[in-house]
Amino acid sequence: MRILLVEDDRMIGEAVSVALRDAAYAVDWVQDGMVAGTVLERGEHQAVLLDLGLPKRNGLEVLRRLRLAGNRIPVIVITASDGVDDRIKGLDFGADDYLVKPFDVNELLARLRAVIRRQGGQAANVLSSGNVSLDPATRRARYEDSEALLSAREFALLHALLLHPGAILTRAQLEEHIYGWNEEVESNAVDFLIHGIRRKLGANVINNVRGAGWMIKNTS
Repeated sequence: MRILLVEDDRMIGEAVSVALRDAAYAVDWVQDGMVAGTVLERGEHQAVLLDLGLPKRNGLEVLRRLRLAGNRIPVIVITASDGVDDRIKGLDFGADDYLVKPFDVNELLARLRAVIRRQGGQAANVLSSGNVSLDPATRRARYEDSEALLSAREFALLHALLLHPGAILTRAQLEEHIYGWNEEVESNAVDFLIHGIRRKLGANVINNVRGAGWMIKNTS
């Protein structure tokens, strides 16, 4: 799961980036609204954490343009302003949730999991398809009679596949979910992670489509 963090406060940006990586997200961090607008046009991310008080283009304008372009990516507004009018504007402009600074990082992560679930049409807190399930809050996965705690990157890979059951994801698509901009993509990382997940849960938990990529069967 790849997150775009738009925050001009360096201390907050660094702290949130570390927390997101520790929670198994790939995170890209930009510090002004103009850059954020350009990056969001690429469609590389699955959710946005958006400050309002940004240089060059404020967060509300970034959000307004995003929704006018038809982009439905989940957006959580994070801001120092706790005024009701600002919250109403943010929600009316299309924000999915709102968090006032200072905030607890665990609350931010919980709200992020919630908006991502809703975007994927999932009400439950556990992602599942058939005999495969994954709890984003604990990083524990189940397949048939096996249960295991996944590493951060194993979790990121399985999470990406479970968000799109039945779809074949290529190596490049999986790498996009696992790595941020400034992280070096390790050689054969996808193969190594899939091997680790299969070793923990079973050989058939992830299906290889030769020459195309990997998938989890859609049994709905």
